[in-house]
Amino acid sequence: MNSPKSTQEIAAAVRKDVRWGAVIAHDARADGAFFYSVRTTGVYCRPSCSSRRPRPENVRFHATPQAAEADGFRPCKRCHPRSASRDQHYAAKIGEACRIIESSRTSLTLAQLARRLHVSKYHFHRLFKRFTGLTPRGYATAHRTRRVRGELSGGGTITAAILEAGFGSSGRFYERSHEILGMTPTRFRNGGADSVIHFAVGECSLGSILVASTLRGVCAIFMGEDPERLVRDLQDQFPRADLVGGDSNFEKTIADVVGFVDAPRTSCDLPLDVRGTAFQQRVWQALRKIPAGTTASYSEIARRIGAPKAVRAVAQACAANPIAVAIPCHRVVRRDGGVSGYRWGVERKRALIAGERSAG
Repeated sequence: MNSPKSTQEIAAAVRKDVRWGAVIAHDARADGAFFYSVRTTGVYCRPSCSSRRPRPENVRFHATPQAAEADGFRPCKRCHPRSASRDQHYAAKIGEACRIIESSRTSLTLAQLARRLHVSKYHFHRLFKRFTGLTPRGYATAHRTRRVRGELSGGGTITAAILEAGFGSSGRFYERSHEILGMTPTRFRNGGADSVIHFAVGECSLGSILVASTLRGVCAIFMGEDPERLVRDLQDQFPRADLVGGDSNFEKTIADVVGFVDAPRTSCDLPLDVRGTAFQQRVWQALRKIPAGTTASYSEIARRIGAPKAVRAVAQACAANPIAVAIPCHRVVRRDGGVSGYRWGVERKRALIAGERSAG
């Protein structure tokens, strides 16, 4: 029969438990994952509880409130572990706000949204940006942009598509059409017809590389093993654009990109024609600020853009990046430093990171 553990042994075991780190940090991200009880007080809490730090030898961990109560502990009156956490409560409100924005046929003001959720407009604005990475206005614009893209692709009239998507004024939409669509509404509806995109395929240390550019700047950098597949991918992205093979003037552009891949400490300050949602644009701008030879985690990027809860959305924005190396999504790694999730292959991502570090 095993002898009872000593107080010192219990304390040592608790300190080694990763859950103890969440308790002493009052980490709200761990709320719901587990609960802890304190023998000397007879209560159990959620990890984020702001009560005084307990002695580790008095702490026990529980999977659910029911498990803690079965062991004879009562819920803390400070953190109310049986109810939804504050972050869960806020997340539900922001989720409701997103549904209101998406279902509204007209633009709602910040005050109108806040009143419907029974919070102050200043508090609502901070919460919305924290959980989505966008302001309410930015989220509404991004949603209308997705809708107008879908409406235009459906073949209806341009004016009907603009109004159906929730843009109150077609004139105001036309003023921003290049920012929203990357081209005029007519060209977008026609699959990019009459848009001229110059492109060329070269070879670099990581295989084949395609560079494409509009008059506004580089709009695509693809990497892969098959040059013909890269060209087909470009055709799929711009099905009715006028794709023109790069001339001698375009050779310098592709040489700059190849040079950056093979010698990553060189500059890659090419003009870009970047097309994406407002949130994607913010993520991609943050990626361009990561110095060569260093990496950042998805959660770090989320914090840098002021949206610490939007880690998954940051990862999705990285995956949607159409411009390899110039927008260096290869410098974003998991929190533990692991390399994963790269549109052009994990091995290329590892090679790019290693090349930049060795060049330093």
